[in-house]
Amino acid sequence: MSTFLELGLKEPINKALTDLGYEKPTVIQEKAIPQIISSTDDLKAFAQTGTGKTAAFSLPILELLDDTNGNVQAIILSPTRELAVQIGNNIKEFCKYLPKTKVTTVYGGSSIEDQIRSLKRGSQIVVGTPGRTVDLIKRRALKLGNVQWLVLDEADEMLNMGFKDELDKVLEATPDTKQTLLFSATFPREVESIARNYMTSPVEITSGQKNSGSVNVTHEYYSVTERTRYPALKRIADLNPDIYAIIFCRTRRETQEVADNLIKDGYSADSLHGDLSQAQRDSVMGKFRKKSIQILVATDVAARGLDVNELSHVINHKLPDQIENYNHRSGRTGRAGNKGISIVLVNGKEKGKLRQIERIIQKKFVQGKVPSGKEIVQNQLMNLIDKVQNTEVNESEMEEFLPSIYEKLEDLDREELIKKFVSLEFNTMLKYYENSKDLNDLSSRENSRARTVNENMTRFFINIGRKDNLNPGKLIGLINEQNIGDKVEIGSIDILDTFSFFELDKNFEDKTLEAFANNQPDFDGRSVNIEITKKERSGGGGGRRGGRKPFGKREGSGFGRRREGGSSSRGRSDRRSSNKRSSDRPDRADRNSGSGSGERRSSSGFGRKRRES
Repeated sequence: MSTFLELGLKEPINKALTDLGYEKPTVIQEKAIPQIISSTDDLKAFAQTGTGKTAAFSLPILELLDDTNGNVQAIILSPTRELAVQIGNNIKEFCKYLPKTKVTTVYGGSSIEDQIRSLKRGSQIVVGTPGRTVDLIKRRALKLGNVQWLVLDEADEMLNMGFKDELDKVLEATPDTKQTLLFSATFPREVESIARNYMTSPVEITSGQKNSGSVNVTHEYYSVTERTRYPALKRIADLNPDIYAIIFCRTRRETQEVADNLIKDGYSADSLHGDLSQAQRDSVMGKFRKKSIQILVATDVAARGLDVNELSHVINHKLPDQIENYNHRSGRTGRAGNKGISIVLVNGKEKGKLRQIERIIQKKFVQGKVPSGKEIVQNQLMNLIDKVQNTEVNESEMEEFLPSIYEKLEDLDREELIKKFVSLEFNTMLKYYENSKDLNDLSSRENSRARTVNENMTRFFINIGRKDNLNPGKLIGLINEQNIGDKVEIGSIDILDTFSFFELDKNFEDKTLEAFANNQPDFDGRSVNIEITKKERSGGGGGRRGGRKPFGKREGSGFGRRREGGSSSRGRSDRRSSNKRSSDRPDRADRNSGSGSGERRSSSGFGRKRRES
């Protein structure tokens, strides 16, 4: 393997890399850096997450950059704020000894005036999210007429997030003579479309196999029901006392609910999703990097922007809508030569997706068993004993207190002292798991009950079903047509033969009834009626219509560190049939980074467009 100096990088860059602890280039860096330095050909580069893609494209740009010219010479686009900030900070570290080289990072959620001032002072390299980049181009604050390099980092995700129009606008603002560099961890069809539309006869390089997962990550799955999903999650955390993990969820609401439950149960946890302000996100990430937070609960937006090298676990509370995103999630662990574990919690309906993921990552999932209470107690106890054994004693500071301590404990022999010490630390846990149930027995009535009550939702009956050609998408469209409210959240949907059920935010309960009554909608010529139905139902049927039933507290289980009692398990129904809901949709943190208007996806596949909500 070459050194960075042998790859053709000048001494100031090598000095900065040495300060940062970079010793040898990774495979993707060894291939990409000489290629970009020696050629103006467009480039497609594929490498697993965590293999140093940022350095692979930024170091040769720094080598070739004219730092006496204050014009923007390189524009780097990334799908999320977090990734843009990470790339910008990395490049600033790389040009530590290049004082004339200036870098500006632009993204939504931060002051656009400050970013404009930075651009006016002169920046040769701009890193940005698509929305904010286009906004600055429209304001004529960002001029790309002299750009020599356009970098599309995680371009497939930019398309998944609906940024094709923004990419087109950025391309229009750049000269035809530029060199386009595409870097990605996955190789879906969308990337081929980008190459055809935005690149000219690109050279292709890879590190390892396309789309394959990191060799340092093992993949496990645990079978759960909606009722046992959260208790299983807690048991996995409890089995690993030193866990340092990201838990990935599908939606913002799910992310916040899981984080709230973990915090309530005594875990060192917090959430990261698009509803947080940039200051809140920065604060959470700062704490997580310092390990003040052990568990971060996040949406997929975080999968493309977290640079943390020592994660022990990635846990998929729910699988992503885009199967390719699993590779990005799991790639958060097993970085920088470390080993990592990626865990998936799946119910019966979700298991089929594992085979698709195995084909993408070219690895097999190993089935794990949800740990028993006895296993957890034993693991936690041994972990404590190990810590006691390895604790350094500060003799000088303790010396004056020791006589009093010895006197207090002189009546206890060695065995009694050990027993009391262990009991002091573990009585709560022992009691908590004393009669814990086997969560692996999914056939039991208690574990298999599919639906758990969500006190934030009202469940409605509607008199149309499968025989009326109703599907989840049509039902969502019918609900939206009633103009109940811009932020109404649609929960689980059950389509049956002659009737169906759906859940809506309970705050819109009266408005929903009123809207359907006033509008008197029809579906394919059939009059539509809705009623509020009971929240609970038996496991065997679709539920019977009835009067409004008060929301009741549910029993929950799980163990939080050094806490007493259990907590409720806020599961969501595994019978949810649609993932396109008005506000409970997969997080898209940069969607409001441009003009400030709320935006959402309206179609799927390459070239999807957005519309204002």
